[in-house]
Amino acid sequence: MPKFLWQVSYTVQGVQGLQKDGGSARRAAIQRLTEQVGGKLEAFYFALGESDAYVIADLPDVTTAAAMSVAVSASGGAHLRTVMLVTPEEMDGAVKKGVDYRPPGAGGR
Repeated sequence: MPKFLWQVSYTVQGVQGLQKDGGSARRAAIQRLTEQVGGKLEAFYFALGESDAYVIADLPDVTTAAAMSVAVSASGGAHLRTVMLVTPEEMDGAVKKGVDYRPPGAGGR
């Protein structure tokens, strides 16, 4: 299954919900959400800095990840940045694929 990383920034509404329900409840809600769509939560961490939380999950496909991102963003409680992660083995396969690319200005077509 593809693996995704979400960088989460809470809105004022989201922070108020976090204050009310706590961090463990938030992790449990995200775990339920990922399981409902056929995925598995790998990690959930709160953070200090630019993002308020980081979530890593295995999901069936990109469409499922997009659906989750849209649902969470539409709730108004958080802004997300979704990143599809690539395993070292997937990168091995990628670098072995023959791709003929010429940068702009390098000549040829």
